[in-house]
Amino acid sequence: MAQSAIRGRNLGFGWSGGKTVLQSCSVEVPAGEFWMLLGSNGSGKSTLLRLLAGLLTPESGEIEILPPMGLVFQNPDHQLVMPTVGADVAFGLVEEKLNPDQIRDRVRDALTAVNLLDLQKRPIYAVSGGQKQRIAIAGAIARQCRVLLLDEPTALLDPDTQLELVAQVRHLVKSFGLTALWVTHRLEELHYCDGAFLLEDGQVVDQGDPIPLQQRLLQEIESD
Repeated sequence: MAQSAIRGRNLGFGWSGGKTVLQSCSVEVPAGEFWMLLGSNGSGKSTLLRLLAGLLTPESGEIEILPPMGLVFQNPDHQLVMPTVGADVAFGLVEEKLNPDQIRDRVRDALTAVNLLDLQKRPIYAVSGGQKQRIAIAGAIARQCRVLLLDEPTALLDPDTQLELVAQVRHLVKSFGLTALWVTHRLEELHYCDGAFLLEDGQVVDQGDPIPLQQRLLQEIESD
C-alpha cells in the first residue's frame, strides 16, 4: 500500500435474516488525503466504515489500512470515558508503555492540534458537542494514528459547529499528513475534501472530484 492508506476490495456484508447491506463494494483512499463517503440513509455507508474499522467482519472481500487507525463515532459520548478532557486523551496511551512525561507531551501536542489545550483540565460534561468531537480526534492524534475514520461526526452539531469541525479535520490532514475518510449525507461538507465516494444500495456508484459530484446531486434534487 505504497500510495493508498485505506483500501477495501469487493466487500460484501449482510445482517442475519438475509438483508444484504454491501455487495462488491470497493473504496481506495490515497495516503495524505481527505475523502468523504456520501449516501442516503440505508445506503450502507456506516456499515462500510465499521467494516474498515474492524468492528464488523466482511463476508467477502479484502481490507487494508495503514496502522494505527482511529475511529470517531457519530455521538462522542459513546467513546469519551474519562472525567476530564486531558485524562480522556491520555486514556488511549495506556498500552504504549510511555513514561509520564511522554504521556504529558503527547496529550499537550494533541490538544494543541485541535485548539483545546486550555480545556485540558475541564470536566467532559462541561464541554460542547463540537468540542467533544475534537477531543475524540485528539485522542487519535495522541496515539499517532495515520488514518482517521469518522462516522457522521457532525450529525448532532449545529450548522456553524459542523463546518468548524470539517475545516479542522481538513487542516489536520494537511498539517500532519493524516488520511481521513468521513461519512456524511451533507452536500455542503464536500467543499472541504479531496475526493468523495457515492454509495447507493451497498455499492459505490460514483467517485472522484467532490465538486462535480456535489453539483450533479444538487441538480438531481432540484429536478425532483
